[in-house]
Amino acid sequence: MLTFIIRRLLQLIPVFLGTTFLIFAMVYGLGDPTAGRCGERPCPASYVARLTEEYHLDDPLIVQYGYYMLGLLQGDLGTTFNGQNVGEELLLRYPTTIKLALIALVFEAVIGIVAGVLAGIYRGSFLDYLVTVSSLVVISIPIFVLGGMAQLVFGIMIPDATGDRLGLPATATDGTWYQLLMPGLVLGSVSVAYIARLLRASLVENLRADYVRTAKAKGLGRGRVIGVHTMRNSLIPVITFIGTDIGALMGGAVVTERIFNVNGIGGYLFRSITTKQGAAVVGTITVLVVVYLLANLLVDVLYGYLDPRISHD
Repeated sequence: MLTFIIRRLLQLIPVFLGTTFLIFAMVYGLGDPTAGRCGERPCPASYVARLTEEYHLDDPLIVQYGYYMLGLLQGDLGTTFNGQNVGEELLLRYPTTIKLALIALVFEAVIGIVAGVLAGIYRGSFLDYLVTVSSLVVISIPIFVLGGMAQLVFGIMIPDATGDRLGLPATATDGTWYQLLMPGLVLGSVSVAYIARLLRASLVENLRADYVRTAKAKGLGRGRVIGVHTMRNSLIPVITFIGTDIGALMGGAVVTERIFNVNGIGGYLFRSITTKQGAAVVGTITVLVVVYLLANLLVDVLYGYLDPRISHD
C-alpha cells in the first residue's frame, strides 16, 4: 500500500505542474496584467514599471512561472497588486469554507445514499419513481435558482409551530454553523441527486450479478446479501463522485457563496477575478488543485477496501 501511495504521489507531480501552469498562463499570459488597474485612466508609467519589476512581468511566461513555483516551494502563494498576502487571506477564509463543505458533504452522502438504496431495492415502485423524478428535477434547476428559492421559502415564508418565522439566515456573513446550514444544503442538493441516481443504477446492476445469485443460493438473508455483498461494490461509483466533488465543495461553489454572501474561498475567488488580482486567482486555484488531487488519491486507496478484486500492487 505504501508503494502504491508513493507511486500515485509521484504521478500527481506532473498533473499539478501542468494544471498550475495552465492557470498561470491564462491569468498572466493573456493580455496585460496591469491593464485596468487605474480605472478608465491609464496608469502612471512609474506605477506600471514598479509592478513590472516586482512581478517580473517583462520576463518570458515560463520564467514568471518559475519564480511563482520557487515561492510556492517556500510556502508563499504570492502577493496581490494591492499588497495582500494570498496565503494569509486564504487562511482567514478556509475555516468558513470547510464548515460549508462539511455540511454539504454530510447532506449529500447521507440523503443521497439512503435515497439510492431505497430506489434500487424497490425498483419499479412508487418510491423508485419518486426518487428518479425528484432527482431529475433538482439536477435541472440552476443552483442560483435553488438558492433564491431556499432563501424565499425557509428564510421568509414558512412559519414554525409558534407561528413565528423559521428565521433561517438568508446570508452567512459571520460563517457560523447555523448561518451556513441553508447554503450548505443548497450546495449539496445537486450532488444528492447525482449520488442517488448513481447508487440506484449500480445497485440494480449488482443485484443481477452471479455472485449475488450464489449468495442467495447459499441461503443468506436479503439484508446480508444487500448490506454486505452488494453495497460494497455499488458504492465504488459513489465514492468516485464524492472524491471529485470535494474539490468543488472546498471551492465553496462560487455561485452559492455569492448568493448567501459567505465570506469563504469561493467569494474570495469571485472578487479576485472581478478586481483582476491575478496572484489571488492563481493562489486560490492552486490550493484547490492540491485538495482535488489529494481527494482523488484517497478515493483510489478506498477502492481496494471496497472491492478486493482491485489490487494496489
